[in-house]
Amino acid sequence: MANFESEIQTIMFIRMISGSLILFSAIMGTKHGWSLLNIKPGHAGPVADLLLTLNLSQPTLKLFSILTILGGFLLLPPQTFLAGNLLNICLFLFLIIRFLIAGDIKHALSEISFLLVPVVLIFLKHPLAG
Repeated sequence: MANFESEIQTIMFIRMISGSLILFSAIMGTKHGWSLLNIKPGHAGPVADLLLTLNLSQPTLKLFSILTILGGFLLLPPQTFLAGNLLNICLFLFLIIRFLIAGDIKHALSEISFLLVPVVLIFLKHPLAG
């Protein structure tokens, strides 16, 4: 009986971690996507400087912003959870590649840690999925 209770506690712990990561990823994706969507040409600041490094056109930046927000929202329902994670993986890979093209190894390497979050989420699965 104690083994069964231990197994249930482990499952609940994994679901709580997965749920927390999903919520964190959805909030951060929406927040970052929204902030990128509202950046205008000629803006100053660290985010604008980083975007200059990537050398993205305005339409590409807008599309990237919208896809980032969409990726955050797709994480929430169990039915679109995998699609949201795959979209986020593609977006992080896009950023890593753009940083490498620009010769910015430091930022490319820092994006790898963010790339691991959707991979871990896919492994952990959605907490509300059957």
